[in-house]
Amino acid sequence: MKNISVLGCGWLGRSLAISLLNEGYFVKGSTTSEEKLDLLEDNGIEPYLINISEFEEFDSFLNSDILVVAITSKDIDGFENLISQIENSSIQKVIFISSTSVYDRINKVMTEEEEVIKNHPLVEIENLFREKTFFETTIIRFAGLFGDVRQPFNWFKNGRKIPQPKGFVNMIHKEDCIEIIHEIIDQNCWDETFNACSNHHPTRREFYTLAKLSNGFEMPEFENNEVYEWKIISSKKVQEVLDYTFIHDDLLGLYV
Repeated sequence: MKNISVLGCGWLGRSLAISLLNEGYFVKGSTTSEEKLDLLEDNGIEPYLINISEFEEFDSFLNSDILVVAITSKDIDGFENLISQIENSSIQKVIFISSTSVYDRINKVMTEEEEVIKNHPLVEIENLFREKTFFETTIIRFAGLFGDVRQPFNWFKNGRKIPQPKGFVNMIHKEDCIEIIHEIIDQNCWDETFNACSNHHPTRREFYTLAKLSNGFEMPEFENNEVYEWKIISSKKVQEVLDYTFIHDDLLGLYV
């Protein structure tokens, strides 16, 4: 039985940790909130209180085979400290959760080969992991995350206008995020970078109008942008390499 540590048991990480437990893994999970330690333990996860910005020693937490990094921190110094500790631990494989926000809106389909935004903190952190040879890292760039309590019809409230209505939606459901992580582990797929996003890209006007009206909200307001900016995230690689089929691949169908 492999041991897996999940750094950051928040909205995505805790659900991932529970799914790994159900697959028979021994799972360690971290939180930055002392109040959430009992919640992790109640779910069968060995709990740890960890904030990478506090530069503590994480020896016990890193005594695992695989580490999934699912925190939102962009503290470069904190990640450098974390990586130095990984190098001296039993961790052999790392999954780093990144974001498709590393791609700018340059009106084209974005594959993993496209240029990323210079000086983006996530790009710098990705490179910190890529440069290390003591362990293997796979990077997943998730698009906009949604699922269960995190629903797009709740976004853009209080009179906020939605920008770029002619642009396209790039989103991925939490269930697909978790399944893709499982496939990477199960297929031993390391030293890769993957975009992960639904193949369905309706316009932002079409998507948010349907999402809000079908859930009892008023007609959303949109900005009248003079400059048309968009990007479409391609998930072709993750589908081909992992032979993955998305669970939620009809974004409009969620609200019909």
